[in-house]
Amino acid sequence: MTTKRLLSLFCILLSMAGTKALAQEIKIENADGKTIYYKYYNNGTEMAVTNHYSYSGAIVIPEEVTYMNRTRKVTCIGERAFTGMSNVTSVTIPNSVKTIGRTAFSGTSLTSITIPNSVTTIGDNAFWGCTKLKSITIPNSVTSIGKGAFQNCTSLTSVTIPNSVTAIEKEAFRGCKKLASITIPNSVTTIGEDVFTECTGLTSITIPNSVTSIGKGAFSKCTSLTSITIPNSVKSIGDWAFFTCTALTSITIPNSMTSIGSHVFSECRNLTSVTIPNSIKKIGGLAFSGCRALTSITIPSSVTSIGIGAFVNCDMSEVISKIENPFKIDKNAFTDNTFYNATLYVPSGTIEKYKATDGWNKFVFIK
Repeated sequence: MTTKRLLSLFCILLSMAGTKALAQEIKIENADGKTIYYKYYNNGTEMAVTNHYSYSGAIVIPEEVTYMNRTRKVTCIGERAFTGMSNVTSVTIPNSVKTIGRTAFSGTSLTSITIPNSVTTIGDNAFWGCTKLKSITIPNSVTSIGKGAFQNCTSLTSVTIPNSVTAIEKEAFRGCKKLASITIPNSVTTIGEDVFTECTGLTSITIPNSVTSIGKGAFSKCTSLTSITIPNSVKSIGDWAFFTCTALTSITIPNSMTSIGSHVFSECRNLTSVTIPNSIKKIGGLAFSGCRALTSITIPSSVTSIGIGAFVNCDMSEVISKIENPFKIDKNAFTDNTFYNATLYVPSGTIEKYKATDGWNKFVFIK
């Protein structure tokens, strides 16, 4: 085999402390009879394994290695362990491994992988760009799914997330275009930024009552998502969270929230129904911009602020405001077609107030 650039890094926890030593190259006979060479470094607390050779086919990671006449357990698949080894199609991970490091399998040709119950952490970008990976089962030992862990796994159709996971980090499943549905377990409290961005095949998703926050852009560009139920446990939804969810037809915002951020439902072009609860005080800029199928909206009395362009490019036939004391809104809060053709319904006895308030006074028809 020809020596190539550094391709593989394993972390192996020593079973006992030792003294510093120079690197030593060792060969391991793989299951298919091929030999893989590694370099082991003893720093007194852990050893690193470095593969200097290109390799194709299946790799079986040993559970134990002998180094300096001592047996050590392989406990960590380290950073960039198999990064760029595009010919690797299968990897067997031993039960001794606790951590899969960042970018460990990025860019490989894995079609499936079994993660043992010993693993507690899947690092950032661990399987980034594994375009042939079709399914994965995450064991109930895992508590953390790192940033971009499965990003751009464009063939991934099935993922099982166990109840042990408490947080799904930023961009974890971004660009998984064939992922049709996913169930988030009730152990998860946070859905991070852009977690499911560009999952264009995602048609449904269940958000459990344990979730308290949905991050910025979490479901943006999920163009096949037709409906979603947001539980009352959710206190915040980040900006752009449902941006360009063009198949989404209805949404109910929970009364646990006090504000709707900017661009949250922007360009949801088939959205026909929105329920805004009395808990909402602020509707952010461009929050519903481009929701062209939205013909009616009811603004509760609790609202004290409506951002620029909140309902721009929404050709509404009626706007129902329950606000007793109207406040100034931007002249572009609604599109001109709404100002000129829609009917603004206001509380009894407040018509003159609305006619005297900037923004609201652009409505031609007030009842």
